[in-house]
Amino acid sequence: MASRILLLEDDPAIARTVIYTLEREGLTINHSLLLSDARTLLAQSRFDALILDVGLPDGNGLELLRELRQLPAHQATPVLMLSAHGEEIDRVLGLELGADDYVAKPFSPRELAARVKGLLRRAGNGAPANGHAAPTPTGIAQPFRNDPEGQRMYFQGEPLALTRREYRLLSTLLAGAGRIHSRDALLTAAWGDDSDSTDRTIDTHIKTLRAKLRLADATRDYISTHRGMGYCLDLQPAQD
Repeated sequence: MASRILLLEDDPAIARTVIYTLEREGLTINHSLLLSDARTLLAQSRFDALILDVGLPDGNGLELLRELRQLPAHQATPVLMLSAHGEEIDRVLGLELGADDYVAKPFSPRELAARVKGLLRRAGNGAPANGHAAPTPTGIAQPFRNDPEGQRMYFQGEPLALTRREYRLLSTLLAGAGRIHSRDALLTAAWGDDSDSTDRTIDTHIKTLRAKLRLADATRDYISTHRGMGYCLDLQPAQD
């Protein structure tokens, strides 16, 4: 069965190019011109990936991204942001809100198709991009519990509201708890070898992970930074 993609793009010429390119790859595309129409489609149907334009006549694609990442049904849906703004601050903002990839206009249709297929491929196996689900270390029931099949992470018995990238990062850190993970290793685990993401991307996602953990437990930081080396998840009890 063909994967279903929701395209939110108000420029008809760009939309036609994207639809033509992706349909040639065997994908099914539903197109919305307006933010309101996209919200209606998302309430009625399930999509395997979303392509969201940033600037729209009735709002901003980042608004929709922010809304979706608060909903359990859409927290793991791959999202590619499409925007005329290519500055680093725009890219970082999209990633902080939970986007999986970001393409600036003008773009190569072939590159866009490759990025969308990469998102679908990595999402479809339900595991980190290296092809192996990150196991939960035996004997560690608290404070984290990993559910690889459901791609859910529980902290102190409660589910964490994580994006798909955040889940993969935390799964990788948990699988090697107490060990320092380099940024390159974390990039490979969460984005795959074909990603053009940078160290800044990892730092941004670690920052949001820390913030979410602090909301659940403000008494300590579970993720430590080792300058010039990477990040480590510390499961040892906090010392008085």
